[in-house]
Amino acid sequence: MEHIYDMIIIGGGPAGYTAALYAAGAGLDTLLLEKLSAGGQMAQTSDIDNYPGFDGGINGFALGLKMQKGAERFGAKTEHAQATAVDFSRKIKKIETAGGTLYGKTVVIAAGAVPKKLGIENEREFTGRGVHYCAHCDGRFYKDKTAVVIGGGNSAATDALYLSRLAKKVYVVHRRDTLRASGIYYKALTEAGNVEFIWNSTVCELLAGERVSGVRIRNESTGQISSLSCDGVFVSIGREPATDFLAGAVDLDKNGYITADETTKTSVDGVFAAGDIRTKAVRQIVTATADGAVAAHFAEKYLSEKR
Repeated sequence: MEHIYDMIIIGGGPAGYTAALYAAGAGLDTLLLEKLSAGGQMAQTSDIDNYPGFDGGINGFALGLKMQKGAERFGAKTEHAQATAVDFSRKIKKIETAGGTLYGKTVVIAAGAVPKKLGIENEREFTGRGVHYCAHCDGRFYKDKTAVVIGGGNSAATDALYLSRLAKKVYVVHRRDTLRASGIYYKALTEAGNVEFIWNSTVCELLAGERVSGVRIRNESTGQISSLSCDGVFVSIGREPATDFLAGAVDLDKNGYITADETTKTSVDGVFAAGDIRTKAVRQIVTATADGAVAAHFAEKYLSEKR
């Protein structure tokens, strides 16, 4: 007989471990799958200053470990494995991993979303040393400094606006001649006084020693290459939800995020989506933890009704 868990959680970020905490605390037999380490994307952030309860801030990796220990204190189990495929067509859900097949009565998908990369040389090497993907996470390091924001959508505009309140100078590099962001953001950026737009351009190279010192920019209309000195680069060209392994098992929105409202319920009974992977307006650690608690609540309710 295969073991059947009350709940299997895919993803060990703040949403996943909060779901595990609440589910295990309610007495559910709970297993969490995490492919790397506790914390997910959060673990790559050196200093987190906007999560309640840590008045001096906390390292993202350390916070992830605390969340894991909190869930495991109530009996949740962690398995380091990656979900490669799922089958939600029956009452008992199946999840495939490299180590075998797992079975659960409920599933919480909390695999998150990852920032899109520029795909240029040394980008990974200098991540955290001048290359960033979250202005609200790392913008405080650029007070009275010069920052470059790459992108033209709402996320890039809000990042640039946030940085304009901290940095001495903010350059917005966009491959088109107008922002895709809402007009209200453009108006606010033009009124900021320290924001400059570099249109029809892309960043083609990072200039760096120990850390980023500038960027090389290509004008896509003329082909001209120029250099720009800066202290940091914020890449804001979108995010990609980690939904490849689902293969149509649940409904997704047009951007690939799982369709789930504030109940976290998906299109499949007994399957829930929590954190950055679901359709939502704000993606922060605190909203991910809220999703995890909500998912555990409705999963527990689902199980009680099916008994």
